[in-house]
Amino acid sequence: YRIGIRSIDKSTQTSIGILVADRSESLIIETKDDTKDNVYDAAGLAVYSNSKPIALSYASIFESLWKQSELYEQLKIHDKMQKEFINVAAHELRTPIQPILGLAEVLQRGIKDTHQIHLTDVIIRNAKRLQRLTEDILDVTKIESQSLQLNKEQFNLREMMLNAIADSNNQLKKDSNIKLELVSKEDVFVEADKARLNQVIANLLSNAIKFTQEEGGSITIRTEIMNSRILVSIKDTGTGIDPEILPRLFTKFVTKPETGGTGLGLFISKSIIEAHDGIMWAENNANGKKELRLDLVYQLANSSSRH
Repeated sequence: YRIGIRSIDKSTQTSIGILVADRSESLIIETKDDTKDNVYDAAGLAVYSNSKPIALSYASIFESLWKQSELYEQLKIHDKMQKEFINVAAHELRTPIQPILGLAEVLQRGIKDTHQIHLTDVIIRNAKRLQRLTEDILDVTKIESQSLQLNKEQFNLREMMLNAIADSNNQLKKDSNIKLELVSKEDVFVEADKARLNQVIANLLSNAIKFTQEEGGSITIRTEIMNSRILVSIKDTGTGIDPEILPRLFTKFVTKPETGGTGLGLFISKSIIEAHDGIMWAENNANGKKELRLDLVYQLANSSSRH
């Protein structure tokens, strides 16, 4: 006889066993304990039927479940191949970007002609944009594969934020009237991944500048210490968050066509904060202006701060 045995994923298994023979007979056996060697201890009641419609019904269920399990396996393979391709492509893109960026900056230092300086500015700006994109793609790959690692060290959070503000100021247009300010004057020493938290603050400042730049205004950062937690608030006076986007603001690829961008920055930032056992959220204030908040749980080094 030709017998086919198919195993369905455990999540779909029940406490009964069903045997279909020649699509014309069926046997349903109650499973009591399938670890037993003795069939009488392993199985309970059994129901036999030689009704072909009943047998065909069970066979149809088996075929449906089997096809679903095969499709699921194919999707897993496809997803793995897609992630591997994206990872390799991002690494390959990163390799030529650095020499393009480095040589363009060297070339610019030796140029005196204003027009040529403007052209090299365009090269450098777009090379940096491509560099950020490849880094974002690699970060998303690490986050989804749960391989994002933190290199924790003790550092002054206020000093890091001041450096991030200085870097953001350098990216503003010369005629921009946006004011970036760290309101809190208190030094706070935390134990965390400095580079990753700097990435988060830079992302949030870039996001705030994007929605404030047209009309000008201010962007403020404030820190509040509460027991063994520190709350960081970043407010801007630009346009508020679209109510349609707000519920999914921190998911991948959430962006509006008119604002541009990949929609990865806030997803990556939230994942980094959560990797620090913190939380991150956003809200519109009463005046409609945006506020992004980070709540870093127990990240204060020795639960202390210095003035």
